[in-house]
Amino acid sequence: MTGPSPAAPGAGPATTPSRPVRPRGPLAVVPTAVLAAATLVAAFAVAQGTGVRALGGVVLVLGVAWCAWRSWSVAGAARVVAVVALGAACFVGSHVLAETLGAWATVVLAAAVLGAGAWLLVDRRP
Repeated sequence: MTGPSPAAPGAGPATTPSRPVRPRGPLAVVPTAVLAAATLVAAFAVAQGTGVRALGGVVLVLGVAWCAWRSWSVAGAARVVAVVALGAACFVGSHVLAETLGAWATVVLAAAVLGAGAWLLVDRRP
């Protein structure tokens, strides 16, 4: 008898339904919105404290990558990309408004806007 036979264990790719990968560890319960906002503030603090803007940039890139990774499977690509774009706009906006409002005030404002957007797009459950 020829034809397909029932799949034996280990004979082919697993066909388990895909589930979102959830972060583990002590920060797993912290919403991405809080981490995204904190990343913006921490990156600025590192740049200010060390006097090395590139070091603040490294903190920012690592924070963005981490937030995107932990949210990708839960929120989906479109929402994560939207939050990253919002974060970029907040970053630029904080530089534009710094002369008017002051550096720290604009960073806190940008972090609040980013946090609200991230909560709406990634953390909020319908």
